[in-house]
This record gives sequence, C-alpha cells and structure tokens, in this order.
Amino acid sequence: MIILGIDPGTATTGFGVVEKQGSKVIHIAHGVIRTPKEDPIEIRLLSIYDQMNVLLEAHKPDSVAVEKLFFGNNVTTALTVGRSVGVILLATAQHKLPCMEYRPNEVKMAVTGYGAAEKQQVQQMVKQLLSLATIPKPDDAADALAIAICHAHSAHLMALNQAVARRPYPK
Repeated sequence: MIILGIDPGTATTGFGVVEKQGSKVIHIAHGVIRTPKEDPIEIRLLSIYDQMNVLLEAHKPDSVAVEKLFFGNNVTTALTVGRSVGVILLATAQHKLPCMEYRPNEVKMAVTGYGAAEKQQVQQMVKQLLSLATIPKPDDAADALAIAICHAHSAHLMALNQAVARRPYPK
C-alpha cells in the first residue's frame, strides 16, 4: 500500500510518500510544495492544488493522510491553512482516494509511542523507522513522512478492528 502523507500549509506544504509492505514501512519520496508569499491567496491555492495533482499522478498512492488542523492561539493562520487543506482534500477526492486526518498528538504517538513528543524526537524516529541516513529536510517533509507512517500503522489497526467487528459473536 502506497501512502501520501501531507503536512498542510500555505507557504510550505510538506509531502512524504511511503510504501507499507507487511510490517515494514519503506521510504519512497519526500519534499515540499512552496508558494511565494507575494502571490495572492487564490494563486497560491491553485499552485498547491496543481502540485498535489502532480504528486497524486506521479506516486499513485492508495490513500492519503493529512495532518488535522489545530487552531492553537492563531485563528488567522488556522483559517489560511484550512484553505490549503480544502484544496488538498479536493484533489484527493477527484482522484477518488481515501483520505484520513490525524491530530498532531496521534502522529507523535504512532511514531514515537508518546503523544507529547518533541519535534526532534519525531524526526529522529522517522529517520530510524525509514532507515534513512539523515533526518529528512525541511521539517515540513519530515512531518509529512511522520503522518504517512502514522497512517501506515493506523490503517493496519483499523483493518484488524474491522475484522474483529465482523466476526460473529458466540451464542
């Protein structure tokens, strides 16, 4: 199963592509989509949308995982990032791909085993889990790989839960 992980943003959107083979998660690609700050928001969103379509066509993922929007203290930033999430979800839907959203603490828990892990801990585990020589750069790409890893682990657990739920109960 090929998974495209997305760390959404307006200036920088991170992406990470992994393949789940049994219990292994294998690195395929990572990088970022950048948009110039001086461009109007509609042009930046169009660029994110177009580049998402390029990623979806190039990597042919089976599913997409996106970091769920966290408001925090800056509502203006959250609303702007929410726009980019919208075009990412639109591109995913047009490709008829399943998409899951994960909260930051869920990603940290899946990758490090600790939901309040520091960014450096998550990045180090991404490097280790994917057998990479160095921590992926920039940070947005490392975060996107962590999201993809989270989905790889979660998809497995969801499949197990569905299988258990389908089993007939003993009388």
